[in-house]
Amino acid sequence: MTSIRVLAAGLGVVFLWASAFPAIRIAAPELGPVGLSFVRIVVATITLLVFAPIGKVRPPAARHIPLILLCAFFGMTAYQLLLNTGEVFVPAGTSSIIVAAAPLVSVGIAVVAFKERLSAVRVAGSICAVAGVLVVCLARAGLSLSATVWIVVGAMVVQGIYHPLSRLVLRTYSALEVATYMMVAGAVMTVPFVPFGWHQLVTAHHEGWLAAIYLGVLPSAVGFVLWGYAVGRLPVVTSTSLLYLVPAVAVLISFLWLGEIPLPVEYLGGAIVIIGVAAVSLGDRLLARSQSRTHHHGGTT
Repeated sequence: MTSIRVLAAGLGVVFLWASAFPAIRIAAPELGPVGLSFVRIVVATITLLVFAPIGKVRPPAARHIPLILLCAFFGMTAYQLLLNTGEVFVPAGTSSIIVAAAPLVSVGIAVVAFKERLSAVRVAGSICAVAGVLVVCLARAGLSLSATVWIVVGAMVVQGIYHPLSRLVLRTYSALEVATYMMVAGAVMTVPFVPFGWHQLVTAHHEGWLAAIYLGVLPSAVGFVLWGYAVGRLPVVTSTSLLYLVPAVAVLISFLWLGEIPLPVEYLGGAIVIIGVAAVSLGDRLLARSQSRTHHHGGTT
């Protein structure tokens, strides 16, 4: 029963995070990129702070605050502003495919900053995934580097920077604590941008506000907590594999909710991205397991 609950939590995260892309597509044109970022992060912050006493959230140690602020800047403030800006013009499904390549940036940081080994499998996977991202980008933007699709690429990059940094914080604090710290810090760092989007924020229609509140409560607050619960109880291979479902589910939800239909070339690019990211994230582990089985069988015959 416990394993079913854990898997259900993981699949719930997939649905919530996938649904965020079409919800942004609705809210961003109404509230504006800045207004949506502010409302979403503030709603998520309030939601998490309500549950903080139940989850026994501790205040962070002073020595960890600079790292928390750095994580929040990349993973919350910069990511939200870039993605919201990009999705005013870029379809939700296309955005989800591009953001799915964020692990490539994480791997690059791990290699440079943490001296992780970059195997042939990971190099090949990285090249494959980058090629897939380019296919998706060029399908919409052509060769114009000024096109807004490249803003979504920027969101992918800052998300990729956030993941390895957040792992450093997770060594000391729980998933709920980290989510709470990130949201509070992200909200504070988004405040200076609010005057630039204030007019659009106060004139937005109720559809935009409802979508923004949904984004804050469910994909942001509940999604983070569910993911922390699931990732702590699932094998790494399983939890990582679940994230590969997000673009596919996002494309489906975007079709049902918004009537968006990806270009055929985008389907191809999305498949290439997922194959490449899977090779980067899981290739070495699966190859080692295969070699171990081969060695084991070879030694017993």
